[in-house]
Amino acid sequence: MYFVEWLSWLAYIDPKEERDAFEKQHNKAKRKTIYESDEQEMIESAKKSASNTPKSRGPVYAYNEHILEMRCGMWENKRGLISILSVALIVYSLVNITIVLEDIKFLFSLSLSYNGEPYGERLFLASFFLTMGIGTLWLYLKFGLRFTRFEMFTSRHLLIRFNRTTQQVYLHRPSYCGGIVTLPWHGVMCSGSDKKYAAAGSLGLPLDLMWQPSYAGALHPELVHVGKAANNFTELQDEWEFIRRFMDEGPEGLPRPRITSHFPWPWQAFTPQFEGLTRYFRT
Repeated sequence: MYFVEWLSWLAYIDPKEERDAFEKQHNKAKRKTIYESDEQEMIESAKKSASNTPKSRGPVYAYNEHILEMRCGMWENKRGLISILSVALIVYSLVNITIVLEDIKFLFSLSLSYNGEPYGERLFLASFFLTMGIGTLWLYLKFGLRFTRFEMFTSRHLLIRFNRTTQQVYLHRPSYCGGIVTLPWHGVMCSGSDKKYAAAGSLGLPLDLMWQPSYAGALHPELVHVGKAANNFTELQDEWEFIRRFMDEGPEGLPRPRITSHFPWPWQAFTPQFEGLTRYFRT
């Protein structure tokens, strides 16, 4: 699901005048400025070892001595929710339209051999279900289809590819989320490199990778959420150390991750809903 990436891209391409007007209207607090020294400190921290137990929890789609391809996206683990809601709305509209067709069929046959039978109730029900069915379908096509396409009409997953040969990182996103972006490995900053760069507790959040505008080659930073949602900071450290060692030292000595198929198996839309919740099940 590309909802967060889509909103981020809309914010990036929003005219500056509109952004300034919005912040002024809502009295938005100024964001903390990252000084060049802080930025360099985060980059240097990302070059250091973060864990003695590197491990990728995946999903990993390609892995060899040259490339590592993983899932990325903030709400990729919630994939399937939009599809379920979309199907429910479509089925609801079709059921209403089916009822209308049955009522129309009855009224038509009644008109051919009318003997004074009451038909007001059937006419009212036909009008009601026609309004509900066509109205719901129209509202969905006008306002809901744009969200459905995040899941049902696009590539199954957002992907990030680490290429240790070229020392580049490639983000594979739809055009309406910014498209494919190539970023330099040497400018990466990571939430798993040090606890002070991670969100409090790191519960239920995936690994964050970020490139400042000077490295992203754009007027905005690039923020990427990689892998599964974490149960704790240790999992983020292990995931990051796996990626760092692969890019800086190679795959030798790293545990081989389980390769996940690109085929959209049904359970892949259900099981990820529980990522980052293991600690709750344990207690």
